[in-house]
Amino acid sequence: MNELNVVGRYYTDAYILSCYMHKECLALNINLLSLLLIVLLSACGASQPPLYQKDRTPEDRNQYSGATGLTQQQKDQTYLMDKELSDKCTSAKIDLAIAEVDKNASEITKQSDLISSTCR
Repeated sequence: MNELNVVGRYYTDAYILSCYMHKECLALNINLLSLLLIVLLSACGASQPPLYQKDRTPEDRNQYSGATGLTQQQKDQTYLMDKELSDKCTSAKIDLAIAEVDKNASEITKQSDLISSTCR
């Protein structure tokens, strides 16, 4: 009978110890999880990129983020396309003036067509 009490007591003590350690581990896990969530949430807020590179000219911007960034990207693309057309127009007018001085009829026709398609 004494042996049975010792064996029963051993299992009871082991069960109580494992329950105690389980509760302690659970509390530790909850604390670690809370800390991890706080760190992750603060890191997410700190790592958001700017909407777009406001300090750069449209030619030099290459990073856009969010709806405002996409709107700015569309504005920049429109500006760049208009600028390219304006540059082609200016170049065609210069080439037309040179062709007129040289009396080059084919070049005059070519530059006139280019001017009508690129100049507004």
